[in-house]
Amino acid sequence: MSPSVTGIESFHLWNIATAMAVAAPCALVGTLLVARRLSLLGDAIAHAVLPGIVIAVLAGGRPGGWLTMIGAVAAAIVTASIATAVASNSVGVGEDAATGVGFTTMFALGVILVSVAASRVDLDTACVLYGELELSAFDTVPVAGLEIPRGFITGCLLFAGVGLALCLSWKEQVLAAFDPAAARALGLPVAGLSVALLVGTALTTVAGFDAVGGVLVVTMLVAPAAAAELLVSRLHHVAAVAVAIGMAAGAIGYLAAWRLDTGAAGMIAVVLGAVYAVAALVAPEHGILARALGAVALRWRVAREDFLAAAWRAAEGGTATVPRGWAAWPVARWLAAEGAVGWTPTGWRLTPTGRARAETIVRSHRLWEAWLGRNVDLPLDHLHPPAEWVEHHIGSAVRAILAAEVGDSVADPHGRSIPPESPPPAGRAR
Repeated sequence: MSPSVTGIESFHLWNIATAMAVAAPCALVGTLLVARRLSLLGDAIAHAVLPGIVIAVLAGGRPGGWLTMIGAVAAAIVTASIATAVASNSVGVGEDAATGVGFTTMFALGVILVSVAASRVDLDTACVLYGELELSAFDTVPVAGLEIPRGFITGCLLFAGVGLALCLSWKEQVLAAFDPAAARALGLPVAGLSVALLVGTALTTVAGFDAVGGVLVVTMLVAPAAAAELLVSRLHHVAAVAVAIGMAAGAIGYLAAWRLDTGAAGMIAVVLGAVYAVAALVAPEHGILARALGAVALRWRVAREDFLAAAWRAAEGGTATVPRGWAAWPVARWLAAEGAVGWTPTGWRLTPTGRARAETIVRSHRLWEAWLGRNVDLPLDHLHPPAEWVEHHIGSAVRAILAAEVGDSVADPHGRSIPPESPPPAGRAR
């Protein structure tokens, strides 16, 4: 039987709350990582902070505590500095290679430290890799007489801290993310903002260690923001949607893991991957379905415009109608419904509305041929194919520029007349 909300034991509710609390700051930091195209920085830091965490625990700290966070931040900054120094002072070593070697080496060092000190610290490799979200409800601290999971408190404090920091520096962060050169020109501390992002990533990574482990926390950093970026465009909307996705995935993933009797951290990562896949499919602008529908709509528009242009050229050659043909029948019927063509016993004939639309298409084609003939060294028989494609993508403003470029010529390079610009339809600005 699937668990109901009312039947869930309190520790399961606290585990869900902890997963949501850890996911929220990860999503906020991940929004900036994705915006700055630094998604793999989260992966690198998740590897690099491990030695700092182990050393902090050996010094008396506890996983998820403030001492381990200080150690993690220090390890991340030191490793990033070493990687930058290696990349800038070594011949033939790129920044990506130096970063990859440095951060993975630090992770290996951390794993060795965990193995060597396993008997003296409350850490093991399984906890480091996969976390222990299912046990987070048992690691509590008293707050106002209540036993609150330590991971939940840490996640909430980080979410509040990261959110406040972003509110105070949002404009600077956005400018540094999308135009760092302009940010430097304005005197903004771009390097300081990058360090702040590094610190925020390290802190959220450490907060996620206990819950989902150092490997799967990368998914919580990147996947919510990446999915949100597909669904909305403005960065503050991306941040809000990413937080919602991360928190929802934390709850759904834990409940699914409970039902299927599997690891909660892995299931949360699977849910986030599924959310990203759905977002990639249904995103309104860049989704797979939107692009496919856009391609179909473009082909359909091109087919209708080609039919109108063919009918206009037929009339130009002395044939008043286009003969009925099965291949063009769906296009012709659609145009007839739009009032662009009409059926006569001898074939399809352009209506005044259809003639105006056809003249616009033919004018675009022949103006482009005239421009190519004047500015590009191409044989006459090579001018038609590019113009046939471009004619469907030229608006009135571009046609005006082309007409000015070719001196508002009355004929294309083949000697065919260029139709005049048709007036815009009634009620529409030109």
